[in-house]
This record gives sequence, C-alpha cells and structure tokens, in this order.
Amino acid sequence: MQTIDLSDVGLRETNKTLHAQSADTNQTAWEIINPRGAHAIACGLDAPIEVTVKGSTGYYCGGMNQQATVKIDGSAGPGTGENIMSGKIVIEGDASQYLGATGHGGLIVVKGNASSRCGISMKGVNIVVQGNIGHMSAFMGQSGNLVVCGDAGDALGDSCYEARFFVRGTVKSLGADCEKKEMREEHLTLLQGLLDEAGIDADPKDFTRYGSARTLYNFDVDNAGAY
Repeated sequence: MQTIDLSDVGLRETNKTLHAQSADTNQTAWEIINPRGAHAIACGLDAPIEVTVKGSTGYYCGGMNQQATVKIDGSAGPGTGENIMSGKIVIEGDASQYLGATGHGGLIVVKGNASSRCGISMKGVNIVVQGNIGHMSAFMGQSGNLVVCGDAGDALGDSCYEARFFVRGTVKSLGADCEKKEMREEHLTLLQGLLDEAGIDADPKDFTRYGSARTLYNFDVDNAGAY
C-alpha cells in the first residue's frame, strides 16, 4: 500500500504520481490521506490500480476515470465520476449533484444518497444508489442503467433516450417522455447483476423499471408543449 498525504504533497503532484502508473505497475494499491474536501482528486486515471481516499472530497473526484477503482471513505462533492469511461467508483457516504454526468462506462456505487441531476446525460455508465436520488436525475439519459434502492425526486428521466431506470421506492414525478415500463426477465437478470456488483442485497422483483416513451425522438407539433 502506497500512502500519499495530500496536505503535504499537494494535488498536482498526487495526481501526477497516479497518472504515472501503467498497466503493468506493481504498485496497485494507493491510499490518499487528509483530502480535506480538495477538488479533482484522482482525476484522469488510466491504469488498473485501486485508490482509497480517506475522507470526503470536493468537485470532480474520479473524473474521466479509466480502469481504476476509486473508493471514497466519506462523502463526495459535485460532479464525482464525471465522464467516467470504465473502472469503478465507490462512495461510502453521500454524493452531491450531477454524479456521473456524461459517463460512458464503468460503475459508480453510492452507499448513501445522491443529490439532484444524478446521471445527467449518462451515455453508458451504470450507477447504483443505495439511498435516494434528487430531482432531474438522468435528464437526457442516453444509455446505461440507474438503480435506486430508495426514492427518486421530481422529473426522473426527463427527455431520456435509451437509458434504463430501476427504482425500488417511490418516484415523486416522471420527466417529459419518461414512463413506467414492463419488467421482463432480462431486466431482472440485468438488475441482479448490477446489485451483485455493487455489493447490495436487494430483490430485483421489488423494483419498477422506467424508460423513454419515445414520443420526442422526432418533432411533432402535437407534442410541442413537452419539449
């Protein structure tokens, strides 16, 4: 285990050290102490390493991640995991707004709650939240899966495309062009796999699936008020 004291080393040198790790590195386990809510910790990683941040983080932790596993032993600020391409981010506490925005791949797990705009413009990322999510989550979600073990706020999936949303609790309201969907066997299998990967013990049959009604794909004057 390699330990970096962020208060001594500084953010630039910390990220530079992590960026220097290659696919064949033998230094695969890293620990960052004294993060003190700093922004952009462990951004742009591209190696199969594990980074544990011992405390809460600021904006954009784990952004643009590829291959790496980033664990946050605390809560995470806005934009955590933005544009994640692959790998995994695990947040032991709560996540602030626009978690995983524009994410193309990988998995983000939140053990607490996630704030507004969770998964906004998601493009293939999988997000599993053990608690609740805020309003406008998965706005313009294009692909990927958003799993919520608690409740969802207003306007879930507004103007979504082909992303899938699974919610165990209640949904305060659905966004434009988002509707309740049939939960078929393939969806139960998919959801079970995501829950297993996230380490969450829940029954897929307790969830409801939501997705696009596909009425806004092409402009229709009769739907003008929904755009």
